[in-house]
Amino acid sequence: QVQLVESGGGLVQPGGSLRLSCTASRNIFGIMGWYRQAPGKQRELVATITRGGDTNYADSVKGRFTVSRNNAENTVSLQMNSLKPEDTAVYYCYAPRYGGDLWGQGTQVTVSS
Repeated sequence: QVQLVESGGGLVQPGGSLRLSCTASRNIFGIMGWYRQAPGKQRELVATITRGGDTNYADSVKGRFTVSRNNAENTVSLQMNSLKPEDTAVYYCYAPRYGGDLWGQGTQVTVSS
């Protein structure tokens, strides 16, 4: 029933910034977050955020990425700064559920000079 829709992504030079956004069709009361998957690699958890705003980050993005959410608007965002080529991946909005995890459609982020 609940759907997640991402926006943002694109091509950026190393050191640049992008902001990804995700909108849920209904309120999400649990954790939300972002995964990414590069070609030939496993899908990797990038960041999570609780409804109350507590965050966790993968070591590879800590200090560069910031996840936030607006519960009234049913949105979660990922601000990505100081981007590196190794950040290149498809990024997915994510919300775990007992009845089945929710996933966005994915948005491509490419960091290249």
